[in-house]
Amino acid sequence: MAGNTLPFKSNYAVSSKIEPFYKGGKVQISHDEQYIFCTCGPRVNILQINTGKIIHSIEQDDQEDITSFSLSPDDEVLVTASRALLLKQWDWKQEKCTRSWRAIHNVPVASMTFDCTSTLLATGGCDGTIKLWDVVKQYCTHNLKGSSGVVHLVEFHPDISRLQLFSSSADCGIRIWDLRTSRCICVLESHYSAVTSLAFSPDGQTLISSGRDKICSVWDLKKAAVKRTVPVYEAVEGVVLLPGNSDYSQMGVKGEDLHFVTAGSKGVLRVWDSSSARCVFTQTLPDAPALDTEEADLDPRSLMHLLPMPRSNRLVTVTAEHNILIYQMPALTVQQQFVGYNDDILDVKFLGKDDTHLVVATNSSQLKVFELATNSCQILYGHTDTILSVDVFRKGSMFASCAKDKSLRLWKMDLKSGRVHCVAQGSGHSNAVGSVVCSRLKKVFLVSGSQDCTMKVWDLPDPLPDVGCEPFLMTARLTEKAHDKDVNSVSISPNDKLLASGSQDRTAKLWSLADMSLLGVFRGHSRGIWCVQFSPVDQVLATASADGSIKIWSIQDFSCLKTFEGHDASVLKVIFVSRGTQLVSSGSDGLVKLWTIKTNECVKTFDAHQDKVWALHGSSKDELMVTGSADSTVTLWKDVTEVELAEEQAKQEDQVLKQQELSNLLHEKKYLKALGIAISLDQPHTALRVIREIRQQEDGVQELEKTLLKLRQDQKESVLRYSVVWNTNSRSCLDAQAVLRVLLTHLSPEEILQYQGTRTHLEGLIPYTERHMQRIGRLLQASMFLDYMWQKMRITGGKDSGNLDDDEEMDTSPQSIFIVDKQPMDTADIWQASLQQQQDEEEDLEDPENREELLDEDESISSSKCAHVNGVKLNGVNRVEDGGQVSSEESDDEDDVVEITTKSLPTDSNPSKTADIR
Repeated sequence: MAGNTLPFKSNYAVSSKIEPFYKGGKVQISHDEQYIFCTCGPRVNILQINTGKIIHSIEQDDQEDITSFSLSPDDEVLVTASRALLLKQWDWKQEKCTRSWRAIHNVPVASMTFDCTSTLLATGGCDGTIKLWDVVKQYCTHNLKGSSGVVHLVEFHPDISRLQLFSSSADCGIRIWDLRTSRCICVLESHYSAVTSLAFSPDGQTLISSGRDKICSVWDLKKAAVKRTVPVYEAVEGVVLLPGNSDYSQMGVKGEDLHFVTAGSKGVLRVWDSSSARCVFTQTLPDAPALDTEEADLDPRSLMHLLPMPRSNRLVTVTAEHNILIYQMPALTVQQQFVGYNDDILDVKFLGKDDTHLVVATNSSQLKVFELATNSCQILYGHTDTILSVDVFRKGSMFASCAKDKSLRLWKMDLKSGRVHCVAQGSGHSNAVGSVVCSRLKKVFLVSGSQDCTMKVWDLPDPLPDVGCEPFLMTARLTEKAHDKDVNSVSISPNDKLLASGSQDRTAKLWSLADMSLLGVFRGHSRGIWCVQFSPVDQVLATASADGSIKIWSIQDFSCLKTFEGHDASVLKVIFVSRGTQLVSSGSDGLVKLWTIKTNECVKTFDAHQDKVWALHGSSKDELMVTGSADSTVTLWKDVTEVELAEEQAKQEDQVLKQQELSNLLHEKKYLKALGIAISLDQPHTALRVIREIRQQEDGVQELEKTLLKLRQDQKESVLRYSVVWNTNSRSCLDAQAVLRVLLTHLSPEEILQYQGTRTHLEGLIPYTERHMQRIGRLLQASMFLDYMWQKMRITGGKDSGNLDDDEEMDTSPQSIFIVDKQPMDTADIWQASLQQQQDEEEDLEDPENREELLDEDESISSSKCAHVNGVKLNGVNRVEDGGQVSSEESDDEDDVVEITTKSLPTDSNPSKTADIR
């Protein structure tokens, strides 16, 4: 089968992430309506609306939280203010700070805004002062005093010719400042609580203000008086005027009077007629339970911001749960929804026919369904307490959830529209439901495990209710007291016949689904079991425990087959991949590990989370994996094993081709290109081979110099790095020194120091170079001593041989060739004698006659290989007087060994000495 030839997985790579990007504070839309700017601690994140991806992140170097920011109307300049009392101007497209200066405020800046020309910047501080800055000429133009408390709202009048600034502070009044005189010309007093938003009419004559005192005021700016007070019966956080050039009849707008939209604590958008003070339209939220009016201020769905997008006729709202919703007018349908902060991720599963969505359970009562293509999210309401677990039916659009509210729900997604609705619900447990699992073969039943130590089997309704109908109420078909402690996990076998359960009582159990009879117990873990999982192909069960281990059990005899240890803390989830031949586990240590079952080997460890990894799931095609952590991050992983294998194979083929090309270039003596290929392959040995080839040429020095100087800077850096390695070996040190000579001779010190790691390389060269110099010095000393011996032996031997008569009878008695002198001779005397001898020889060679005699003498001596030494004193050499081998041990280095062999002659001959020098 083709599946049997598939290799084991060896690596996953992060494909994408869903991570927190907004934790409260200011939100602003770019003028071109393509980006959303929002704060997240010390960062300003820029979200691309079309893709839902964070494309830029502006972060403070000092890691101080950003208190306010503002984007200029031309979308070019971003200014941020932090708790460090610094204002910074950014080129946000390059994520580069272009200027920073001290905010003259004594306390942090609470609000800021640009005028319509993108020239003036107003900052409102917590010290009750307002300062205006010319961002072009870079100086403070105004310092406005008079506000009491924190200035939390500043707005320029849209007509720049008026040069007016509106502000509001803790005294609930709206101050109008004349920038020509730097004075407050008027205070608009109507609100009895904080003013949250201002909206100007197109002609600039009318102002609408909203406040948390549950009213909106319509102001006539000419008279500086209230025209009408509109009671809205909720704390209003944002107000937006509807433009008059569109048809908003769907929203109840019938006349040409000013109409405005409010967003507040009730979590819905409402449209008001400013002339009659009536609400003409109220938004309805599908699938969301009604808010309790008395507790509306505390509801997480309360709206905190309302922003217009006039170009595309849309509205943006921000909820107290940090969700950003984009509505299309006039129908006010949700076009996109982004989740700014997820809190702890407790469970996550792939959803949809082709795994196009993710269903995420967080530390809240709402489920979130993400579309992977756009990161847009749909929030599902229904549970009243924290959702603990979700599970999905195979190859379908249905999934189940369970929560601390002791209930479970069944959800169905419309594949065409992508909308998800609750179709069934069930309750019956007496404590929190911690785990739920769906049947594998057919969509016919669910199994739930609870903290009340029981498991229940639920039959699904047939047929399922239609969209818009009330959810079907399910009742449990079977209930079984399963464990002595909380049931943490339940799993159904691939054939829907067996059920496994894991509990805090440190045991896992196997059950028959037909009648919930107990088949066996798996014992062996020393702490509670967090997860149980059936193999998709083998009759084995995997368990993950708080003791940090994973065990594989046989479901036939309930014995432990294998144990995997590697996590430093509790193992929270485990799944089978690669058709049951490998495991992936996640733990409290924030790590995800890939295991091969056959070898018990941990193939790879992935570290992409900062906290407990509660959620882990694999896609239906076994290509993707998703993890969710308590660090609020959902990470999507992609199997890159085949990609890496293909890259490795292509790399090997490329290296073979380059090696062949390198051999051809060396044969053709194209050394520059050959050296470049060796460097590109990052093979120091091959580069050394090229250097040696160059040095073996007749003009090797010039050729090496020419080749090295033609290299690029990065190639010279590599050659310098290689030379440090070559210099550590006596066999290649001469090549390294030749390269260093060229580089140090022709390159300036400043240029060499610009190379990466030059100082480290030079420090590594010095000790080995000194060692080589010492070794060569010892070798030179030994060679000169040998030369001195040879010269003395030659001269003395020549004189003795000349005095011998042919008729004289030679003494053949055994005698030593060398005379032992008990008194050592000073080394300096030896060197001096050697130098003097060399000078005498040079003088003799200058005379033609002497040169001929010396040459003849050399020939005679070399032919006979005999030398007669009389009265020569030797020092530093181990001598053997009776004959044998005499060796010099001046150095331990193999290159320094000099052997001198002496031979004994017959005793009845005259003293004749032979020296064999090796």
